[in-house]
Amino acid sequence: MIRYEMAPDIEKQLRQIARRLEMNHIDLKRVRGVRSFGSTGKGVIARCHALPKVMQLALGIEAHYVIEILTENYEKLSEGAQLKILIHELMHIPETFGGGFRMHRDHVNHRNVEKMYKRYMNSR
Repeated sequence: MIRYEMAPDIEKQLRQIARRLEMNHIDLKRVRGVRSFGSTGKGVIARCHALPKVMQLALGIEAHYVIEILTENYEKLSEGAQLKILIHELMHIPETFGGGFRMHRDHVNHRNVEKMYKRYMNSR
C-alpha cells in the first residue's frame, strides 16, 4: 500500500530552484511537494501531477501542481542527481500554469535539464 506525506523540505528546494532559474511563470504558492512510500513504479523517481481543468471548474479553484518524490528511488541518488530530478519535474509545468503539462522531447529532455542544472549551479 502506498503512503503519502507532505514534504516541506522538497517544497523549499522547489522554490529555491524556481527562483534561481527565473521560472517566473510558476506560482510557488500553488506547488506542493509530497513523498510517497511503497510505490512499485520501476525506474520512476518522481512525478508531476496537475489538477485538471474539469476539477478546477468543479472545485472552484485555480490550477495546482504536486511534485511527488518516490522516496525509495529518490533517496538513493546523489544530491546533484536529486537536484536534476526536481528541475526536470518543474520543467513539466507550462508557461500558462493552467493545469496542463509540458511533455518530454522538445522541452523536458536530458539536454535542457543539464543546461538548467549548470545555470543553477553557476547562480550559487
